[in-house]
Amino acid sequence: MTYSKLSLRNARRQAGDYAIYFVTIVLVCAMLYAFNCLVFSAEIHALSGMLDNMTLMIVLASIAVVFIIGWLISYTMGFMLSRRSRELGTYLLIGLENRQVARLFFLENLFVGGVALLFGIPLGNLFYQVLRAVLLTMFSEPYHFHYSFSPGAIGLTLVYFAAIYFFALLRSRKRIRRMKIHDLIYFERQNEAALVENSKTRKTIFVISIALGIVGTFLLVTARKLLVGVIGAGCIIAFMYSFFTSFSSGVPAWFDQKPERKYQGQNLMIFRTLTAKLATMGIVMATVSLLFTATLLTEGAGLVFNGIFQGRLEKDTFDLLFVSDQESHRDRCRESMEEQLPLTALWQYRLYQGTDDGLVDYLEETAGYYRLSYSREHDSVLLMAYSDYAALREMLGLPAAQPEPGRYLVHCLPYLEDTMRGWQQPLVLDGISLSRGEIYTEQFAQNRWNGNGHQFLLIAPDEVCAARPVLRFALAAMTEYNITAQQYDTLSRSLAERAADGVHLNGDDWDYLLSKAANLRDVAVWSAMSVFPLFYLALTLAMTAATVLTVQQLSEAGRYRRQFALLRKLGMDSREMRRALLGQLAIYYFMPVIPPVLIAIPFLLELCGMVDKGVLVGANSPAVILAVSLGLFFVVYLLYTAIAYLSTKRNVLPE
Repeated sequence: MTYSKLSLRNARRQAGDYAIYFVTIVLVCAMLYAFNCLVFSAEIHALSGMLDNMTLMIVLASIAVVFIIGWLISYTMGFMLSRRSRELGTYLLIGLENRQVARLFFLENLFVGGVALLFGIPLGNLFYQVLRAVLLTMFSEPYHFHYSFSPGAIGLTLVYFAAIYFFALLRSRKRIRRMKIHDLIYFERQNEAALVENSKTRKTIFVISIALGIVGTFLLVTARKLLVGVIGAGCIIAFMYSFFTSFSSGVPAWFDQKPERKYQGQNLMIFRTLTAKLATMGIVMATVSLLFTATLLTEGAGLVFNGIFQGRLEKDTFDLLFVSDQESHRDRCRESMEEQLPLTALWQYRLYQGTDDGLVDYLEETAGYYRLSYSREHDSVLLMAYSDYAALREMLGLPAAQPEPGRYLVHCLPYLEDTMRGWQQPLVLDGISLSRGEIYTEQFAQNRWNGNGHQFLLIAPDEVCAARPVLRFALAAMTEYNITAQQYDTLSRSLAERAADGVHLNGDDWDYLLSKAANLRDVAVWSAMSVFPLFYLALTLAMTAATVLTVQQLSEAGRYRRQFALLRKLGMDSREMRRALLGQLAIYYFMPVIPPVLIAIPFLLELCGMVDKGVLVGANSPAVILAVSLGLFFVVYLLYTAIAYLSTKRNVLPE
């Protein structure tokens, strides 16, 4: 039999024995190709010039994926080498040389990688169609299914796979060429030894590991400087390895001291699992746990960013809003709007300087309101006249707000409503005292720092406002149809051409143009540059770690089959055996998940807390972000767990 035929036969057997590993490689190949298509797609880049930065973010994420998958393939090849060492040693016994055996191992893994590419690229094209549809929808562009291959994306994917397999295969090849017949035949019996044998030392390391975990999580959660965050991450890494090397060897010792517990129910099988797995897999478990931690943090960060971007979309508010500190600038903007756009409604108004009277301090202490630096210069409170407020509400199609004599109204973001109801102090303006009236919380262009007040606005009678200093000159407009990002750019350029007259859009001056079209485009751009790569990375991390655990578990099928056959002879029924097997898998799969979850929960809640109040609300609230992060992670993880359980159950339990 030639090398090629033997390698092909072994590759087919390998794909069958390690199907979950092969499927993972196919899925990773598909994701690499799909994101590479985004890099080379002229259609996607034409959506916005800012998407050129997306290329860099995707390439960086792909490089990280290459290292992660490179480690997975290298680890799996080493694992397969240990499981097939007798077979490879037999090849040496029948006369093959080490270099020939190494070449055989190299070729069969190369076959597996090649087949993964053949399946992965067509599947990746389907993944790309999903990404393309999402992006085009986000940019409000029509989507039409178009199945085609990108030569550039295929070439870059081949480069990535060549890098992954070259280093992994080179390492395995060198290893085989240096091994002797005796080393190969007995290599399968070698296990990772328990790193901590002494009971006292083990307890000391365990206590230290818990302290490192607490300190590391605290530093990572509260870090406001890069150095503190790096120290916290270092403590967490040290915690993982010290925890699993001490805990995994300590549990069997604890059972040895309490033999009566060992034989209760199915505890004997659980004890054997802890002895055979945890005590010899401390390093692997710690590495897998770190990958899961990175998965949850990366995925959660992506959801937080998505929530921030979605929070910027002010639905059901003005199609265009211009704010300036110069009345002449507003007049120029009005002229440009009337010349270029099909307007259905237009209203110009003023925002006046109010008096604080302790309201902002009250909001900061009670509701976590964030006072902007510019607000301190103007007492943080903006006023609007009743007549302007009524006109703007009518423009937005909101119910009329009836003026209340001797009172001022409040319009704020929903999270401030309850706090505002607790504020009973009168508003004193130029000797006129006004008590608080009704509170309104509809969308009203208040999420941005220079809209209709930063998160809240007070509405006072026209005659009271007329005596106050004017801080902003604003112009709100509604259009006949949703304007496009191109129309917004044209309007912006026409105003920018008046720079000599002092109009500087969205710069350091008080000239600001807000548009629904621009908001949608900004959200789409930032999501493409940050959220997409983060989820891409998180999914790769999760699949890699779960694959390592599943390959390890499925490789023990023969040993488990013999154990359960013996238990059947000793009288254990099928139901008890299923329960014992499920208990084994529960311990094995969820041990490395517990520390990441305990670290991720406070980290993500703190990350959400760093965002301005009122941004992460509703479907993007911290509780929802945390639930979705854990839910998405466990969907992927439980899928791998279910596959492992069903496969092990089918191959192990006697009929």
